[in-house]
Amino acid sequence: MANGEWGSSARFQAIREIQARSPRKIAFPTDEAGRPLRISEYFGQNTFNLEQMKRRLPKEVFQKLQSTIEAGKKLDLEIANTVAQSIKEWALERGVTHFCHWFQPQTGSTAEKHDAFVSFDGQQRVIEKFSGSQLIQSEPDASSFPSGGMRTTFEARGYTAWDPSSPVFVMESTNGKTLCIPSVFLSYHGDALDEKTALIRSMEVLSEKARDLLHLIGDSAVARVTPTLGVEQEYFLIDRAFVAHRPDLIMTGRSLVGGQPPKGQQLEDHYFGSIPSRVQAFMSEMELELYKLGVPVKTRHNEVAPSQFETAPIFEEANVAVDHNQLTMEVLRKVSLRHQFQVLLHEKPFAGVNGSGKHCNWSMGVSGPGSDEGENLLEPGRTPHENLRFLLVLVSVLRGVQKHGGLLRAAIASSGNDHRLGANEAPPAIISVFLGEQLTRILDSIERGEASGKNTDAAVLKLGVNKLPEVMKDNTDRNRTSPFAFTGNKFEFRAVGSSASPAFPVTVLNSAVAEAMAEVSGRLRAEMAAGKDRDEAILDVVREIAIETKAIRFEGNGYSEEWVKEAEKRGLLNLRKSPEALLQMVSESSRKLMSGMGVLSEAELVSRCHVRTERYIKNLLIEVDTIRQMVDTQILPAGFGYHGRLAGEVAACRAAGVDAPQAEALQKMTSLLNSLKLKREELESAFQRAESLATEEEKAAALAGPVSTRMAELRRSCDDLEAVMADEYWPLPKYREMLFIS
Repeated sequence: MANGEWGSSARFQAIREIQARSPRKIAFPTDEAGRPLRISEYFGQNTFNLEQMKRRLPKEVFQKLQSTIEAGKKLDLEIANTVAQSIKEWALERGVTHFCHWFQPQTGSTAEKHDAFVSFDGQQRVIEKFSGSQLIQSEPDASSFPSGGMRTTFEARGYTAWDPSSPVFVMESTNGKTLCIPSVFLSYHGDALDEKTALIRSMEVLSEKARDLLHLIGDSAVARVTPTLGVEQEYFLIDRAFVAHRPDLIMTGRSLVGGQPPKGQQLEDHYFGSIPSRVQAFMSEMELELYKLGVPVKTRHNEVAPSQFETAPIFEEANVAVDHNQLTMEVLRKVSLRHQFQVLLHEKPFAGVNGSGKHCNWSMGVSGPGSDEGENLLEPGRTPHENLRFLLVLVSVLRGVQKHGGLLRAAIASSGNDHRLGANEAPPAIISVFLGEQLTRILDSIERGEASGKNTDAAVLKLGVNKLPEVMKDNTDRNRTSPFAFTGNKFEFRAVGSSASPAFPVTVLNSAVAEAMAEVSGRLRAEMAAGKDRDEAILDVVREIAIETKAIRFEGNGYSEEWVKEAEKRGLLNLRKSPEALLQMVSESSRKLMSGMGVLSEAELVSRCHVRTERYIKNLLIEVDTIRQMVDTQILPAGFGYHGRLAGEVAACRAAGVDAPQAEALQKMTSLLNSLKLKREELESAFQRAESLATEEEKAAALAGPVSTRMAELRRSCDDLEAVMADEYWPLPKYREMLFIS
């Protein structure tokens, strides 16, 4: 069979399969009478949540466990066996046969090792057993997980330890159920090998520094401050039949070649449009699975690009929100397969249309006897004091971002995000903060000294901040071009990539703000020691920091070239590629921040830089290998096949003494094939030079520079060839098919 016929039959067979598909029907939960249950009636049914704990545990055990969860106290080992017994009985009632410690190594995904509840009693009879020690700790082999040089390969010991603040849950599969225990992952020497340990540490230090600041300004009832997070998850859905014929999507998660279709997203008709029936069936089942796991997904809609969608949850405590985002990605993958889709979480799976982000909506809530439980520190208040507090917290965030913009950029660095950052739908690689017109006006007024002096009530009235709840509600448009934007009562960290764990970006943000709050507390104490009253001191500190952080504030179009030039004048970093951004992780200021706050030791921080650099290199190597194989085994053979057909037709015409209308097409094909072979050779040369470099940093820089440039040029040659070849000869599903046939 000729190459063109083979490519044609495979591609077109996929299209025929897809056109025959219908939406998958799913069974929603019902009661005994067959009445559909409300979401509230089955939400969290697969989690051992506070309700289950309260019902199943002795009162004193429940109270101790609750204080562990809510106040961040250490787990009382004396209650561990009782808690484990209750969890085991609850799990067995649900048909669970195995348990695992579910953790988040530095791979961007989750890990688990399953053990059966099976054990032997004294008479060698099989029983179900689950002890407190098994609940609290496990020992997986750590040798195959990324460590960034923190331990040698032969040192295999590592420990997972239960994180009681995140609910234990049951994960259902086709033929079984597993009890999953959210855990941290530590080396034999206690070093963090995962994403979650540092996140929990950062939450604790943020709580400590924020509480100290609030006590200093008179809010002594606050016992704890908790960062909250709501993670918007964008993704593409592509039919599995198409993905099966795209080696690049299988190996790398993005298309390495592909010509633009006549229609992309330019008509702006997909965003918030009617959800296709197959997609809505998938979304319904995805939400059903997440609701049972206690994940509060709330929003679903079409995104801007064709075949792109989004789901978003209600805010939760940051560590639980991170766990739930990992579960969301896992459920997206599993459920999509049931509907004959493949979910693509890559930041830029299709060139020429919008990529996918993971917008992290971040804020801080307070708790404590006598305080307004759950009160949002970034929510403007009802009194002048509350609004002075709001401004003080606000400038603390500005200070943290200003001092550690480089580390925040490093926290969102990846090979996938490099294709998205700075494109025309995503924030630039320059970290800046958008506050909106109203807050900018207030800070500018404070900076100019228009509200100063000891009569702070008059100053507050003059600024208008006594009415902030009213004016802040919808005071400004959203700035989609800002990587870090204030959106009414939270900051939206828009620059995080769709495939990434939000754990490390949020860890850095928590740490930077905690350090800034400690600095603000020191400044306030100095002002009050100089004889100023508390509110006057607050205004003066707000003024100082507003002036010092002005360079980081930007209200305009972050996509514009003018902003790039302006940012350079302001001294802001523009780290376009991951290798240069990742070096910010090991800068002196980053080391001082993370070790000084007790979040990551210098060794732990350096190891993360190594892990991410190594991952960047491996991702690029996989991409290079994939595009080489696609060109050599699919695209060039298809091109030669079509070239041969044209040559035969031209020869036949000339032998018959007639004009050959195919001659021009043959000439163009010859030129394009020669260009393609040349670009293939140039990529090979650049790749070989990169491979010969000695250090990881040099290799990463070469892959980000010359190798990526040559890959892009090779892609353009492939796409030029696709545009002129007879359709039946092209072996790969095209953009117009993958994005528009459903």
